[in-house]
Amino acid sequence: MKELLKQIIFEQQDNCRHLMQDAIPRHIEEEWLTTSEILIITGVRRCGKSVLLQQLRDKLEEKDFFFNFDDERLVNFKLEDFATLQECFFELFGEQHTYYFDEIQNIAGWETFVRRLYNEGNKVVVTGSNARMLSKEMGTHLTGRYISVEVYPFSFAEYLQLEHIEPSQKDFYLMASRSKLLGHFRDFLERGGFPKYLQTGSVSYLSSLYESIIFRDVMARNGLTNDKEIKELAFYLASNATQRVTYNSLGKIVGIRHPETIKNYLEYIQQTYMIFQLLKYAPSVKTQMLSPKKVYFIDNAIISRMGFNVTDNNGVKLENAVFIELLRRGCDLFYHADKKKCDFVVREGVRITQAYQVTVKMDDEKTRKREIEGLQEAMEIYDLSEGYIITLNEKEELTVDGKTVHIIPAWEWMLK
Repeated sequence: MKELLKQIIFEQQDNCRHLMQDAIPRHIEEEWLTTSEILIITGVRRCGKSVLLQQLRDKLEEKDFFFNFDDERLVNFKLEDFATLQECFFELFGEQHTYYFDEIQNIAGWETFVRRLYNEGNKVVVTGSNARMLSKEMGTHLTGRYISVEVYPFSFAEYLQLEHIEPSQKDFYLMASRSKLLGHFRDFLERGGFPKYLQTGSVSYLSSLYESIIFRDVMARNGLTNDKEIKELAFYLASNATQRVTYNSLGKIVGIRHPETIKNYLEYIQQTYMIFQLLKYAPSVKTQMLSPKKVYFIDNAIISRMGFNVTDNNGVKLENAVFIELLRRGCDLFYHADKKKCDFVVREGVRITQAYQVTVKMDDEKTRKREIEGLQEAMEIYDLSEGYIITLNEKEELTVDGKTVHIIPAWEWMLK
């Protein structure tokens, strides 16, 4: 085992150098570098967690104790093998006190080893592709000992960086520049933000990523055997993203009798960060849980390539992109539904503080009336003085019953 681990360590050191050659840097908070707490970086597969981990390695003084557990040669790696891995590090590089572990959730019981490292005064940075890392898997082992960092596929600003475009302030006002930015945003809506997919354009790469999430992160991890049910459920969701669904309705469509099974499947998929279930806002938690959910995807590429779409589906992709951007900004999100509907409301503490509608365009009078009235109802109920309607490229400011409605293009809102 020891010789194999040493071989993998050196191979991975070389692979990391190649990984960073064409990488787009991700944002790093100073706290991540200076904290003594365990840093846990989570997110969907291939969204840039490893790049962020390598950036942190580059900025910290000690760099050598790095290991990636997403390797088929480690299929028999057990909790007790961590001690052997630690011995390999010391034998190869001498004494250091900073550890970097990529995709560590693949090893059962990893959190007990990481806790021991932490208790011994070491700095530990880990990544993982499963939200359970931040919940029951960590339980009492790491509670109060870690900082969580959630990484998403590229934002529109990072997408532009990949295209070597750096908008200046004047670009928001010049007609030609605005048109170019809109063109790039249309591409972003279609292609999404998975870094490698953007660099290669390979649909087979995207399909492979999707299959890995379904088979490795959903099925194998949770001991599931009926791939037909999971694949049909994921396909239906990708084909009907942003729509309100219930466990009963999904069960009838996919052919699963028990709503509890659907509930479990959705939770398993959500744990991979591929989907998110948005709850209706209500003062009662019970009402929230019993109301239909809206399902969003981590990236538009999955909707575009893995779902069934007979139209360009721009409305769905725009709403999905706005949802992910709000998550990226750390918003606690719900949807509003009373007499009217509002796509997103943001909760801070016990209050709703922001409201957003999303629509491709408002030139149709019926659409305009629906979007404004839905936002207006949310502003009235939650006592908000202003609200936002995010569009593809329309910009306007209205006063409705003494309240301000900002109509703003999504690309401009995301960049500002």
